[in-house]
Amino acid sequence: MQSSTAITADRPGLFGLTTYQWKVFLVTWMGWALDSTDFGLFAFVLRPAVTELLGGSATPAQLGTVGGYLAMVGLMGWACGGLLFGIIADYIGRVRTLALSIVVFSVFTACQGFSQTPFQLGLFRFLAGLGTGAESVVGIALVAEVFAENNRAKVLGIMMTGGGFGPLIGGQIYNLVAPYGWRSVFFVGIVPALLLLLLRRGVHEPERFQAVRERRESIKVRGAAASDADQAYMKFSFLQLFSPALRFSTLVGLLFCVGTLLSIWTSQIWLPTIQSLMLQKEGITGAAAIPKVGNGMTLWGLGAIVGYASFGFIADAIGRKPTILFYNFGAIASGLLLYAGLSTYEYYPVVLPIFGFFVFGVFSGHAVYLPELFPTHVRATAVSFCNGAGRVVTSFGPLVAGLLVVPFGSFNNAAAVMTCFAVLSIIAMIMGRETRHDELPH
Repeated sequence: MQSSTAITADRPGLFGLTTYQWKVFLVTWMGWALDSTDFGLFAFVLRPAVTELLGGSATPAQLGTVGGYLAMVGLMGWACGGLLFGIIADYIGRVRTLALSIVVFSVFTACQGFSQTPFQLGLFRFLAGLGTGAESVVGIALVAEVFAENNRAKVLGIMMTGGGFGPLIGGQIYNLVAPYGWRSVFFVGIVPALLLLLLRRGVHEPERFQAVRERRESIKVRGAAASDADQAYMKFSFLQLFSPALRFSTLVGLLFCVGTLLSIWTSQIWLPTIQSLMLQKEGITGAAAIPKVGNGMTLWGLGAIVGYASFGFIADAIGRKPTILFYNFGAIASGLLLYAGLSTYEYYPVVLPIFGFFVFGVFSGHAVYLPELFPTHVRATAVSFCNGAGRVVTSFGPLVAGLLVVPFGSFNNAAAVMTCFAVLSIIAMIMGRETRHDELPH
């Protein structure tokens, strides 16, 4: 794998990548793993945390309502942070923005362990989400530009496997730390962020962004003498997404993100609870259920890793749109089987990795397809808007699912309904254009 970017004088090393490219890849991979681990850890401790913060007892209705609100504010923070930091990244640079987001995430992840009320936990989740939302969207733009020409889809797909490692890492942290209480789980969550900060040293801006910065400076010097095209280039990046040239791509990207996010986040938040309730029906509760739930989420994450990594290879072989359609149809089918077709826990370990392959793996499409729709000077803003606005909408998904528990009779039925929202992503692919053979826009 080689990049067209000639930022450094590094000679290609392992697998043909320079030291700079390896650092970019590892930083962004770890950032995405960190994002996913955080939400995985929250899902693991949601039930005991809400129960304790409500005074030691919580009915399924209370758990669904309060847990849904907590999940919603976390996703709202992710949405707001992604949008805010995405715009910032198109002006001050991808690398500096990424570093700032890590600091925000680290501090407020640890603060969640000190919460004394549901309000405090929700506040810290929102603030941590501001940093979390930035890491993935800024990382996508950074990797796409560093690996601009060759094997871009494959590298981005492999980078996104960090999302699959999140539940895997979270599952093992839960197994090790949960016996010491739910607060300890949040304290451990800060460790990967500290390691990521150390690794970030020596990572600088890609050549394509440097070219954008130079053009902006040149336009500023010319002032009123700048051409109409240059003046349009200098417009606020967010407003450019709704220009005649980009607004259709913005619509397609937004619909794509809304569908996949609605499909995944209900499962991400409620799947550990669904597993624990299923095990409870079979008489497995308390400490005995912890390793089974943790291992179940690990299997889900392992399926996701394969799904993420496979996406780029499939997309290069058959095209971006057919690949995204394949993953969405697979997510709906396997999700309905898991939630509506299984009445006991016996086959959960079989279906979970299959569901993880599809429902997680399609997010490699966010990294591969979205950057190919937008030019460099608005790329981070576009990716963050499509993801961020999508998360504003989907932040209500776990809450809605929680509120649907009573009328639908169970978490399983509510989660099954929410998984079917992947159909919105299918509609987006019917509308959108194929980009497999296109160069990454400058």
